[in-house]
Amino acid sequence: MTEFSGNLPDWNSLADRSVRGELLTRQEAQAVLQAPDEVLLEQLAAAYRVRRHYWGNRVRLHFLLNAQSGLCPEDCHYCSQSKISTAEIEKYPLLAQEKILAAADRAAQLGAGTFCFVISGRSPSESVFTKVLEAVRQIKTKHDLKVCACLGLLSQEQAHRLAEAGVDRVNHNLNTSENYHPNICTTHTFSDRVTTVKNVQTAGITTCSGGIVGMGESDDDVIDLALSLRELQVTSVPINFLIPISGTPLAKVQQLNPRRCLRILCLFRFLLPSQEIRIAGGREVHLRSLQPLGLYPANSIFIGDYLTTAGQAARADLEMLRDAGFVLEALDGSILPSSEFAVEIAKLVKLKVNEL
Repeated sequence: MTEFSGNLPDWNSLADRSVRGELLTRQEAQAVLQAPDEVLLEQLAAAYRVRRHYWGNRVRLHFLLNAQSGLCPEDCHYCSQSKISTAEIEKYPLLAQEKILAAADRAAQLGAGTFCFVISGRSPSESVFTKVLEAVRQIKTKHDLKVCACLGLLSQEQAHRLAEAGVDRVNHNLNTSENYHPNICTTHTFSDRVTTVKNVQTAGITTCSGGIVGMGESDDDVIDLALSLRELQVTSVPINFLIPISGTPLAKVQQLNPRRCLRILCLFRFLLPSQEIRIAGGREVHLRSLQPLGLYPANSIFIGDYLTTAGQAARADLEMLRDAGFVLEALDGSILPSSEFAVEIAKLVKLKVNEL
């Protein structure tokens, strides 16, 4: 990591400006990422001032259903599901309709507010897309659930069909800066991803878009990613920390440590003050014992497993939240009683493909 050579900014002043909607200068953003370790707690305290202004001490919990795994024609270098990956993962086509609906039924029975599902691939075929739309319609007819879908690249026409079917949110990550994107993928462009986000927004669907850090990118790439997300005015921002997976081109990349990860989260909070910022894949691997500190800039986490890698036990996550003084938030903004919700979450994260 490059160490910042200029005068460090006043972190509290920077936080106040962020709350007012003022944009950090490039030098200030670099200072956030390059500051020495001895000021890290000051940075976290300042980032928490911004987070507290918009989110208080509330934390949102999310979980994923991997509805289609592997079999992807894209060459994303970080991904174990890509066509160039030799990683040993479970591969299967789109789950049968009954299994998707059974998953939604169970999510509703357990009191989940949102049902999120992800499919691998560049873009859904018409056959797969039609099945997804029908599943969404049946879910929305039967349950008062919000539906979030991650389906790859989408056209305007597809986005409008998703809106008509009742999809509430679409996830489509930018992943990295426009400048660095050709280093991690050659089968589609950064512009393709931006177009998908805009297509979704035009259809009136809220957007979830973030990135992956630790892929060999520079500090300026991290800053540019955050600025692109700010310009797009996305609603929710998942930050993934690369898990180098054997069999992928980035298997030997080791760029992160817990303190670097915390600074990145602080930067995203300063540049995206009001957005939901979620600590996503790689949280357990890279933040390790400093995971609770990640929730000072961020206000959301995934619980349970990710797409092809395992997360830590839900009980450990809930204990971490309670020990740090955070409270659980439902999608309507109400506070969930952790003593009751803990039991339900422990059941919820068992929602795996082989149990449906």
